[in-house]
Amino acid sequence: MDQATNTKDQHKHLDSKYPTKRGIRGNIAKVGFLLLTDIFVDMKCIGRDNFPESNPYVVASNHQCFADGVLIDKFLPRGHFKYMCALVGADLETNYGHLGRLIMKVGRGIAVDRYGNPVRGLIKAKKEVEKGNICFVFPEGTRTHDGKLGPMKDGAAYLAVKANVPLIPVYISGAYQVWPRTSKWPKPFKGFLKRKKIRIYVGEPILGKDYDNDAHKVTDAMSKWMHDMEKLHIDPELG
Repeated sequence: MDQATNTKDQHKHLDSKYPTKRGIRGNIAKVGFLLLTDIFVDMKCIGRDNFPESNPYVVASNHQCFADGVLIDKFLPRGHFKYMCALVGADLETNYGHLGRLIMKVGRGIAVDRYGNPVRGLIKAKKEVEKGNICFVFPEGTRTHDGKLGPMKDGAAYLAVKANVPLIPVYISGAYQVWPRTSKWPKPFKGFLKRKKIRIYVGEPILGKDYDNDAHKVTDAMSKWMHDMEKLHIDPELG
């Protein structure tokens, strides 16, 4: 088999496998998790009107816990969850057992190789956005180790620029305190029946045309907004 045929077969495999099919199981898991979140966590969204009324678009968020995508989903405009997919590390479906595979279903995951060549995953995600889907990307590439922002990669900006759609920056505060990467299960209480807070801040759309359609410049603008939000809102219990 020559290299061209092998590459074509790989693309066919990606097109048939991703985005992961959500199915009934994924939809039930999403509804159940958000129901529990509403009960056990004090969660609010600020700037919800900044989500576009129509798709497609790209959402770029900091990465505080396993459930970040679902938490944001709660505040998408009505009907948009149907079109939501997410660019996720390929190891989520191989190294995290049942939970990882369930997250892939809920988020309609598109696997990307975080430690090798991410191009195939990015190309597949770009195709999905061009077809009208909303793609979630976590530019840090992994969950935070300490609640603070890490370096931002260009994947989200690349998708928004190449697909010519808005990039919506989102900053999540408090999810790390509820479900840090060191904990197998969420810890929603900070005292006897006193719920922890999660706040989700949605920024104004960032448009590639305002930054010469340069993904690096778009990433810089997104990163600046994220760090500005971190300075103001890193601890949701303070405000």
